[in-house]
Amino acid sequence: MVCAGEASGDQHAAAFIRHLRALDSSIDFVGMGGNATRPLMRQVVDASDLAVVGLFEVLAKYSELRRALDRMKRVLSEEKPDLLVCVDYKEFNFQLAKYAKSIGVKVLFYVSPQVWAWREDRVKAYGEVIDHMAVIFPFETAYYARENIPCTYVGHPSLDAVKPTASVDSMRRVLGLSEAQPVLGLMPGSRANEVKRLLPDMLGAAEILQSKFPFLQVVLLQASSVKSEWLQEYELGQVKVVNNQTYNALQCCDAVITASGTASLETAILGVPLTIIYRLSPLTYLLSKWLVKTPFIGLPNIVAGRQIATEFLQSEILPSALAGEAERLLFNEPVRQQIFADLDEVRAKLGEGGGSRNLAELAHKMLINVL
Repeated sequence: MVCAGEASGDQHAAAFIRHLRALDSSIDFVGMGGNATRPLMRQVVDASDLAVVGLFEVLAKYSELRRALDRMKRVLSEEKPDLLVCVDYKEFNFQLAKYAKSIGVKVLFYVSPQVWAWREDRVKAYGEVIDHMAVIFPFETAYYARENIPCTYVGHPSLDAVKPTASVDSMRRVLGLSEAQPVLGLMPGSRANEVKRLLPDMLGAAEILQSKFPFLQVVLLQASSVKSEWLQEYELGQVKVVNNQTYNALQCCDAVITASGTASLETAILGVPLTIIYRLSPLTYLLSKWLVKTPFIGLPNIVAGRQIATEFLQSEILPSALAGEAERLLFNEPVRQQIFADLDEVRAKLGEGGGSRNLAELAHKMLINVL
């Protein structure tokens, strides 16, 4: 059984399934996921509309999440899979893992909760409901080693996933973009509430910049989980919407304004200068400020250990502020060169890659009882 609840986790789960199936074609897969995993397993829960961030946002979708969890528990109980692989989606998967453990199903958890950012005590709690933790940052293994919890660093999956399939020049032609003029990318996230909170200010920044630099090209990179109707209520103006071409389109950008999370790290891996924005409901943000101990919210900054991409939080997210930072990223050459060097450092710190393949090998060992 595989359980993934968000767009990024769904992509990682799909890559994992392909690698595990290559190791053993006799393995059957069942579980919860989105568009990426749907063709690869018997999907008993569609997670497309279950992606939320923030305590109060989760409460708003509680009944849907509860039904999904109950459905997964029933399938676990009825089918007793040989292994449950939980992919990210922390709180939901923690509850599912706890139930699996109680009925004797082995659990491999992929992508550790960010115990280095807040609530380090969660290490012990997770250790009680899983058989093995697979982490994506090398520094995370120490937290589990201290509690004698089996843990393996498998590598960050984005290093393998972020692979453009076309050249920059050919992709610009496909997208109808001039090869000679700069391109600004907008990445408002993969969840409905992210798009609603971030896209209006992104579009406002784009409008300011295009009025000042009429030659500037702006593309909106639509995540696979973002429905086109979510975008229809916005006045896009001269912004070109691109879907199903995220990495090919992203490499065409000279700078990006992006939501925090996996998208920001993928942008860093491709070496594109970026600024990161993050907005929650006021109550959720106040709670997170009290709990979170890391000084940064953007993964590139967390990996680097310092701010290499400017972050705008909550009320700081203003079209004028975003436009000013994007202008600096697009047209200040010394700034661009420093950021390129910083992004090279981030890629180096992420390691060699091979995360999905290494995870599949780890899962296979658990399936054949050699681990």
